Amino acid sequence: MPLIDFAVRGNLAEVRLNRPATLNAINAEMDRALAQAWARIDSDPDIRVALLTGAGDRAFCAGADISDPPIAQDGLSFGGGLTGIGGRLVPLQKPLIAVVHGHVLGLGFELAMCADILIAADNTQFRLPEARAGFIDHCGVVHRAIRQLPHHVAMAMIIASEPLDAARALHFGLVNETAAMTDLAATTERWVQKILACAPLVSQAGKQAALLGLDHGLKAALDRRYPLVDAHAKTADCREAASAWKEKRVPKWQGR
Repeated sequence: MPLIDFAVRGNLAEVRLNRPATLNAINAEMDRALAQAWARIDSDPDIRVALLTGAGDRAFCAGADISDPPIAQDGLSFGGGLTGIGGRLVPLQKPLIAVVHGHVLGLGFELAMCADILIAADNTQFRLPEARAGFIDHCGVVHRAIRQLPHHVAMAMIIASEPLDAARALHFGLVNETAAMTDLAATTERWVQKILACAPLVSQAGKQAALLGLDHGLKAALDRRYPLVDAHAKTADCREAASAWKEKRVPKWQGR
């Protein structure tokens, strides 16, 4: 059985963590498989959206597999490069939706926070178990948590392993939407279609500019140039946008 399931449905790439017996804990082989999936997604112009889920009913991901942890081989980091732990940070260019449920722990929590859109089942429990368990390594998850949550909420998770349920995560803006498990598929499909209705190269350019700009103050972010934004002016989709507006019709995006 593969450690991750990878499938392409139209312009959507679906990645599913597939170790339900271990609550989808990520080991070294799984980390490499994820890295290959992200690379394939970014290299295929027909893939416009990526969807990350976890198999089984109990957990999206219980974190790193302590018996066989990811070790950043070949410059990869935990989670296949998205998280930036123990190796180079390799952000995904394409929009990423993560759909989580049940236990979302440690590295699994960080992987979820790497998503651009985060959907949580109403039974979701986010948690950083390190303080309770008594171990800590690179622990890059704390750097995302302190940036994506209110300070004291994040600190309670970091220093006291305080859990965060789906309702409070929605309240604090960590997740975009919550849903009952029975409604999760429909909620996910609605978000997929929202993104697919948009110009893919504009979504990618906007994502790149927003994330790169975070490394600078506002003035510097406004002053710098962004490669995908500059490149968009010469694309077929840019010309299609102008034609569709002039002809008062719905544009047909090619992602090129």
